[in-house]
Amino acid sequence: MLIGQQATWQRLLADLTANRVPHALMLTGPAGAGKLALAVEFAKALLCQQPNADGSPCGTCPSCKMAAKLEHPDLHFTFPIVKGTRIKTAEGALSDVYIKEWRARVLASPYFDLNDWLDDMGAANQQATYYVAESDNIQRKLALKSNQGGRKVMVVWLPEKMNQETANKLLKLFEEPPAGTHFLMVSEEPDMVLGTILSRTQRILVPPLSHEEFLQAHPPKDERLFLDLFIMLMRLSYQRKVKELREWSEQLAGMGREAQKSFLQFCQRQVRENFVYNFRLPELNSQNADEAAFSKNFARFINERNVIAITEELATAERDIAQNVNARMVFFDLALKMIVLLIK
Repeated sequence: MLIGQQATWQRLLADLTANRVPHALMLTGPAGAGKLALAVEFAKALLCQQPNADGSPCGTCPSCKMAAKLEHPDLHFTFPIVKGTRIKTAEGALSDVYIKEWRARVLASPYFDLNDWLDDMGAANQQATYYVAESDNIQRKLALKSNQGGRKVMVVWLPEKMNQETANKLLKLFEEPPAGTHFLMVSEEPDMVLGTILSRTQRILVPPLSHEEFLQAHPPKDERLFLDLFIMLMRLSYQRKVKELREWSEQLAGMGREAQKSFLQFCQRQVRENFVYNFRLPELNSQNADEAAFSKNFARFINERNVIAITEELATAERDIAQNVNARMVFFDLALKMIVLLIK
């Protein structure tokens, strides 16, 4: 299911019909834009045996039917994982261990994030990564002859999660892939991808979805919880309730790290939206009804004197969480700083 992104989709199809698809494509852009959805749909187009005139998949040939279930023998996926209880050895740390969960997640909706995927793996506070064994597994899969006699496609989700050793082992494969092989890489942070791999890909920037498209692709789930936590932070900080703020920080510390980062990103968006709210130009705001209701009375506390400082503190907290700094310290320190910043 592809929501929006018709310009990007038509560009991909035009390259396919003109036979100028590079062996390594990297789709980049903001979170939630539908990069994985584009990659999966384009993989289907690459594997289709009887494509339509515009290059889009026919949907009826055997390849399309297998690809629709994500079970085409020439369609491969690789993605970051956690070791968990299933993986007993370094050699067994492979994406294939979680392929059943991966297919179920993508088939349900390709519009998900790393936090969703960590929940599917039961990751708790673990960091997802590509283990070295994955590079050998990728090379083994792509060394095999195409099962259907056509192209082979490897969808690489979040290549920035590869450590240097894993990425280095794949350099030769990216430089000289087997004939008919295409890498479709989906990256949230392309600058974090090993430069030598990045230089071997053609990047396509995927623009953000419209507000309506975004809501269609991402029905609210954690948004209500995040909004409640944001409101609590701002109200307790304004009231200088230090004891309650410590309890608030304990609640945040109990969440997984990816959820903590998502919350801090949500807070940064809310600060921006509340600052813009003060200009009384509704067309500039992208808020749901609950967010707008809170902004009606709160927006005046976000102004020219503190908006940059508040945003910087939230971004710093997000960086610290990503670097595994103690979450209790990070969130309590953030709360204390909010006490000072909100009265400016």
